[in-house]
Amino acid sequence: MYFPVSGVEVSPFIPPLVAFGISFFASMGGISGAFLLLPFQMSVLGYTAPSVSATNQFFTVVAIPSGVYRYIKEKRMVWPLTIAVAAGTLPGVFLGAYARVAWLPDPKQFKLFAAAFLLYVGGKLIKDLITKKSTSNTQQTENAATSKTTQTIDQSFAVETLEFSMRRIAYTFQGETYSCPTFGIFMLSFIAGIFGGTYGVGGAAIIAPFIVSWFRLPIHTISGATLMGAFLTSVAGVFFYTLIAPYFPQQSVAPDWTLGLLFGIGGMAGMYCGARFQRYVPAAAITWMLGLVLVGTAIKYALEYLR
Repeated sequence: MYFPVSGVEVSPFIPPLVAFGISFFASMGGISGAFLLLPFQMSVLGYTAPSVSATNQFFTVVAIPSGVYRYIKEKRMVWPLTIAVAAGTLPGVFLGAYARVAWLPDPKQFKLFAAAFLLYVGGKLIKDLITKKSTSNTQQTENAATSKTTQTIDQSFAVETLEFSMRRIAYTFQGETYSCPTFGIFMLSFIAGIFGGTYGVGGAAIIAPFIVSWFRLPIHTISGATLMGAFLTSVAGVFFYTLIAPYFPQQSVAPDWTLGLLFGIGGMAGMYCGARFQRYVPAAAITWMLGLVLVGTAIKYALEYLR
């Protein structure tokens, strides 16, 4: 099947199958998998125009709602965190989208940019895991003990908000209280929105690792919030790319709607299944997976840049 907007020719079954596999594992880490789908589009399908970022964000718009629905159903949405993340990423994504079209239209330069920030985020996540291995082991033991209580799975994984103010967000999860500064989440999300808008993702791939490593929040509780934030910013990103497309007639800027939809259909199924099974996977395992995938993708981009 030929997609005239992107110039890609591929079987219509490949995009949804690839998106399903990526989204299933990525959604467990609170991300859509868009940052992994982009290398597939650029390196495998040969889709390197700036519009690949817009297409990637359209995939996110289609795929994420099913995963968010599952987290809401399981009462694992930290709504104050969601609001802070969305408030920060929305303005950032507009700046990032403009930067992608105006300053990084060259695929080679873009790959270097992508490699740099993915390596930093993934490296920091892995470093924290290694240096705090003993703490992680203790936490896993405590979580195992909690799972043996008489509470049902839904009760033990439910989140209850304690405070939401300009100063602090606080909530309880599995008998523990967690908190973070509201302004800190906002600023982190704003910076992530800029990078996410440039890279063609909602920013969750950046926000989720930093929330885990900087603010020490459990990954089982942040996934719904970061996915919702990514959904809202991706809607804004798709709108902005479409809006500015006429001002860059020499480039392909607007999304390839058909290709993005096929990716989104597979991602929708993968998101739901990943969110459904996340509770059965240890937090440390999810974090390791997220960190290794980020670093692996960064290395791949760096090698392609050096060729």
